[in-house]
Amino acid sequence: MKFRIVMLAVAAVLGFVGLSHGSSWDAPSQVLAALTGSGDLSVVVLEWRLPRVVAALAFGAALGVAGGLFQNLTRNSLGSPDVIGLDSGAYTGALIAITVLGGGAATLQLSSVIGGLLAAAVVYLLASKSGLDGMRLIVIGIAANAMLVATNSWIVLRAELDVAIAATGWSAGTLNGMDWEELILPLIVLAVLAVLIAVITPAVHQASLGDDLALASGVHLRRLRLLMVVAGVCATATVTAVAGPIVFVALAAPQIGRRLAGRPGIPLLPSALTGAVLLLGSDLVAQLLLSPVSLPVGVVTTAVGGAYLIWLLILQVRRGALVA
Repeated sequence: MKFRIVMLAVAAVLGFVGLSHGSSWDAPSQVLAALTGSGDLSVVVLEWRLPRVVAALAFGAALGVAGGLFQNLTRNSLGSPDVIGLDSGAYTGALIAITVLGGGAATLQLSSVIGGLLAAAVVYLLASKSGLDGMRLIVIGIAANAMLVATNSWIVLRAELDVAIAATGWSAGTLNGMDWEELILPLIVLAVLAVLIAVITPAVHQASLGDDLALASGVHLRRLRLLMVVAGVCATATVTAVAGPIVFVALAAPQIGRRLAGRPGIPLLPSALTGAVLLLGSDLVAQLLLSPVSLPVGVVTTAVGGAYLIWLLILQVRRGALVA
């Protein structure tokens, strides 16, 4: 409970800072007045800055919980959607929608989800022969990720110049220019996924104690794993379709969350809260680092996540094995 209160307080403070920052800093009293619909800044705060803050919180939570689901599934701290190729699969689907299909946000999101699901299906089927093994799934996922990255580069190189430039900029993962119109559909999808994840959370935690104990307590493991994959892929692909692939949040948030919460296993709620705070904080850094130029948030998460991944690998090697 203390962890949740602290993380919610940190998110509230960071969110208020995000609402106060634009081309210059605005006074807290002006921001509070704008939030009530009065004052000169109401349009700026409510229509321009608030969607970005909401997107950072919702997308960070979605990536965090997706990472938690896959790390529970693989029982490995490296079992993250961006490591095993699901982000790249979703990006492939989005690129096909941009360069071949055209269409609006719904087409982009649907193609992204389909790309992520196809990547997950291929990795899952190849890894589940003779029983699901977490390390085998990660190794196959890394290989699939490499092939998908090459495919994505080929698609961009074959595209028209203006489309290729737009796709390349978008591939860094950015919340720049986010507005309510872009957010309505993703937020509805993420709300539905949140209900599904809340329903399966007790079974996920039960399964983390071991297959035998889960089966003895009535958990249907095959159905649970399928729901975990679908929920994790849909959450990742939804974020990718709107903001581009934002890497390393799904990898780092579950592990940081469980250490801060002091909980065993990979608890999903701390993963979501940590992901929300991590992405919101990274987006603020992206806005302030070269202000007034706002960097793509993916640049910051890549830098932070790269350092985290090196630390994680060193920690795992010292323990003698790459297992959670």
